[in-house]
Amino acid sequence: MKLRQKVIFLALTPLILALCAIAFAVRHQAITLAEQQRATIQQAYLASKEAELKHYVTLASHSIASLYQSGRKDDATQEEAKRILSALSYGDDGYFFIYDLQGKSLMHPRQPELVGQNLWELRDAEGNLTIQRLMQRAKSGGGFERYNWIKPSTNKSAPKLGYVILMPEWGWMMGTGIYMDDVDQALAKVDAQQSRNIRSTMELIAAIAILGSLLVAACGLVLNLRELRVADAKLKVLAQRVVESQEEERARLSRDLHDGISQWLVSIKLQIEAGIARLGGNAEQKEKAPATFERAAEQLNKVLGEVRRISHNLRPAILDDLGLAAALDHLVHEFNDSSSAQASFTASPVAAGEGLPDMVNTVLFRIAQEALTNCERHAHASGVEVSLHEAGKAVELRIQDNGGGFDFDGIALHPQRGIGLRNMTERMEAIGGSLHITSSPAGTLVLARLGLPPHTLINTQT
Repeated sequence: MKLRQKVIFLALTPLILALCAIAFAVRHQAITLAEQQRATIQQAYLASKEAELKHYVTLASHSIASLYQSGRKDDATQEEAKRILSALSYGDDGYFFIYDLQGKSLMHPRQPELVGQNLWELRDAEGNLTIQRLMQRAKSGGGFERYNWIKPSTNKSAPKLGYVILMPEWGWMMGTGIYMDDVDQALAKVDAQQSRNIRSTMELIAAIAILGSLLVAACGLVLNLRELRVADAKLKVLAQRVVESQEEERARLSRDLHDGISQWLVSIKLQIEAGIARLGGNAEQKEKAPATFERAAEQLNKVLGEVRRISHNLRPAILDDLGLAAALDHLVHEFNDSSSAQASFTASPVAAGEGLPDMVNTVLFRIAQEALTNCERHAHASGVEVSLHEAGKAVELRIQDNGGGFDFDGIALHPQRGIGLRNMTERMEAIGGSLHITSSPAGTLVLARLGLPPHTLINTQT
């Protein structure tokens, strides 16, 4: 290779490697910021929708308060309340609905054909019992529930965020909801814009790389070694331009992220301002002020709790500090605090799980976490037994509940269900273990088994 060719090669190679590294860093940072921005915008949308629904239900409750609090339960009084609520529509797709405690539709302004029908066993496309879930939410004190329902303006099924309350004096469940497809459309636009920005940035870096390579090659062909030093200076300027373009892109994404966060905080700010305004009003307004501040504080507490939950779910510190057995025991205690079912944990021997590789600890912990989550959401069990013990040259993790069981084969073959079960199986296969799940009306057993090398086994004689 001639000297001139060596110079060109030595000039092009670092440039291309540097631009590739810069492109990778820019793309990674842009994607990370885009995901954070999307999550922030989604939280802001949901917070505003939830606040809006609460206000609607409060307004509806006040509109029939005189009738409901009168103590009358006759048909005429209830029909008058239905007439008032039926007239409180907002937009083409905003309406209130009423069901009795047995799931019979008593009022539905947009779908009058449903009135009088018992919809207790109604299921959506995903097999969820819609009315039963709404009724359970209302009986537990009222609140939000996600489900799918026919959108009046399109006559198609769409995701919906509902808010329901119980009216026990009349045996009613009253609520309303907002369709969430507009939120999905807004997020889709955000994703599309972010993809275009990332693509344009990558194209710009690629164009700069091509331009720089051609420039260096041309200079190497027509200039001597002394002029190559000038070319090096130009390359430094070019690299600076790439860095500046990277910083400009980061600054733009940072501004977008900031704007998204601001939208989310506006909801809480408006509630605080409303509370302050009520403090300066009449006596009735002053009595309502603490509730406004409490709602704002509740939203902040939920956000903080969600952040803590996500942080803990990523990887609990106790797993690294005290080992698998202690982490599983802590997981069971957390399950007992948050679920109506009660779980127990045993380890045999007491030091079972010590000395396992970090990857094995993580996989077994995630399987226990997923299994307990399924028990709480789907099994309707009253008791769960979790055990970790060594059997011969293997370690076994067992999670057994006394719930109603499920159709394992049907869920395993369903393309949109059983994702958690498949994830557990794939996790065990990745570390060379096996996962066995058996389910019947008497309960479900999840058994994870992993053979271990001799040096990882616990000396049970000590």
